[in-house]
Amino acid sequence: MSAAVQLYIEQVERVRRLSAATVRAYRSDLADLTTFLGDPEIAQIDVEDLREWLWSAAQNGIARASVSRRTASARGLFGWALGESLRPDDPTLRLVTPKRGRTLPTVATSTSLDDVLNGLRAAADESGDPIVLRDAALLEVLYGAALRVSEACGLDLESLDRSASTVRVLGKGGKERVVPFGAPAAKAVDAWIVRGRPTLMTDPPTTALFLGARGGRLGVRTAYEVVRRTVGPVVGADAVGPHALRHSAATHLLDGGADLRSVQELLGHASLGTTQIYTHVSTERLTAAYRLAHPRA
Repeated sequence: MSAAVQLYIEQVERVRRLSAATVRAYRSDLADLTTFLGDPEIAQIDVEDLREWLWSAAQNGIARASVSRRTASARGLFGWALGESLRPDDPTLRLVTPKRGRTLPTVATSTSLDDVLNGLRAAADESGDPIVLRDAALLEVLYGAALRVSEACGLDLESLDRSASTVRVLGKGGKERVVPFGAPAAKAVDAWIVRGRPTLMTDPPTTALFLGARGGRLGVRTAYEVVRRTVGPVVGADAVGPHALRHSAATHLLDGGADLRSVQELLGHASLGTTQIYTHVSTERLTAAYRLAHPRA
């Protein structure tokens, strides 16, 4: 089975060209399945084996969304194996996918984010510390352009059109989009490029917009830590990540009157249904305000 998994991972990575994060998830899930079953021949695996694997994951406290993803990983593998004549049938056809619970994204208020971002920019301007200048620019771009963390870390200098205050982003599935960012983000990015970035630049130079402390392209883990340290206290969650800024930007746009299609385009969602979760966030906030303020709520 391990050999079949390796061939399948190569196929989804090189032929289907799925995102690096998706490939990592598939590889991890299928490695776990291989270990759980003791690496048998792939043709010997039946639906009961798969059900036991998923049941064991659920019993070990793995989140429902992760169990659902494991089911999808297995479906992909065995569908491919059937097409490659590695087995005569697809055991996942009788495998029930657990329903994923709808969890609303973590969202900070616009006022609290203004306080955080303005405070960080003031600290950056006063100290001139290149790391603080970078962090201020990074947070402004993540929130101002509603980017995924991988998209922000993947930006190059040439991705920016500073005169138009737009950025060209390479999103999921290799899809490119151009999105605007606001005046505060433009000022923070200019300060970073002029005063901070040259200090961290090493030889040979890199085209990356955001740099790590050693001069290379900023890593996703470092970006997570920046957001956790600065935004976490605002939303009251220590494990908050860069997606909280993206969620907040989308919700604030809808609260401010932006239409759903425009927000979909900004976020780079393939499906409008993915964007619609933010209407639920806005509705819940409206309902909470109504219950607190209306005399006959």
